[in-house]
Amino acid sequence: MIRLTIAAFLGFALLPLIGNVHASSINTSSGWNMPMGVTDISQEVFHLHMTILWICIAIAVIVFGVMFWSLFKYRRTQGAKSAHFHENTFVEVMWTAIPMVILVVMAIPATATLKKMYDTSNADIDILVTGYQWRWRYEYLGEDVSFFSNLSTPREQIYGQEERGDFYLVEVDEPMVVPVGRKIRLLLTANDVIHSWWVPDLAVKKDAIPGFINESWTRIDEPGVYRGQCAELCGRDHGFMPIEVKAVSEEEYVAWLASKREAAITEAQGADREWALGELMERGEGTYNTYCAACHQPDGKGLPPIFPALAGTGISIDPSARQAHIDIVLYGKTGTPMPAFGTTLSPAELAAVITYERNAWGNNTADSVQPAEIRDLLGSQ
Repeated sequence: MIRLTIAAFLGFALLPLIGNVHASSINTSSGWNMPMGVTDISQEVFHLHMTILWICIAIAVIVFGVMFWSLFKYRRTQGAKSAHFHENTFVEVMWTAIPMVILVVMAIPATATLKKMYDTSNADIDILVTGYQWRWRYEYLGEDVSFFSNLSTPREQIYGQEERGDFYLVEVDEPMVVPVGRKIRLLLTANDVIHSWWVPDLAVKKDAIPGFINESWTRIDEPGVYRGQCAELCGRDHGFMPIEVKAVSEEEYVAWLASKREAAITEAQGADREWALGELMERGEGTYNTYCAACHQPDGKGLPPIFPALAGTGISIDPSARQAHIDIVLYGKTGTPMPAFGTTLSPAELAAVITYERNAWGNNTADSVQPAEIRDLLGSQ
């Protein structure tokens, strides 16, 4: 009983400390406690956490107080004799009833908060969040806006060649943008393995599971940038899968949606013209560093045998394997970690990255792949 009491006390007392150690790299909250957050739900969770913590501390003080007083008062050196009795119905009823009452008292506010957290009805905006190894995709349902969000921390910082920035490993190239004061419903799923979308300041942490859709919601009242991470071990680059939520005014949000739609139209029109080799190489380098370098490495040498080298070997330099190179990028390879990018990237990005792989690192095949060719291949499927 004593061991169980000690374990429970240490677990409840240290839980906020342990949680905050992980969260400290994401938010700027000071001290050892969990962050209060910026939403009504996150603040309610914080106050609930503090209520439960103080209840646990009170229980621990009473239990340990009685225990240590008994050890001192009835110590052997004072001639104390232990009592011998078989049972005491009153004591047994009390030590069963009192914990039950305490649990009920704790459960009432906890249940009320959980009901609010799970109520996703009457949302103003629906966003489909899909986890990929190792990035997030956001689709604004009914708005014709979707994009991938990738880690933007420079590789020089990751490899220790530069000093780390203020938002090391929690900065992205495309944040999820939402308007303040509106209820946002998040529909979460995954394309490959289980991920978990976690932003402490919003009190949102929900698993993204392949073939299944989870729901959560948030309403942010303060403009700002709120950061998080994937909280489910999801493979080699699990620690390189940040989340960035940017809350803006309604006017800024509307302008942002319009700019994303315009950018999508421009990207689609890119498949209607012929690209020069230099253009493809420049675009391909950026696409490769964002989507391919984590596995095949920035220098193209890969991590054989799981991630084969692309520099100076294989289909990247074989003129007769040009179509095979296109196919594996578009459709992936079954039984390997190579995913299909045909539904992930635009025709311009796909053409550029294949061209880059066939001409970078001294490969110099002089082959180029045009976006129109990729568009036609995908359109024929």
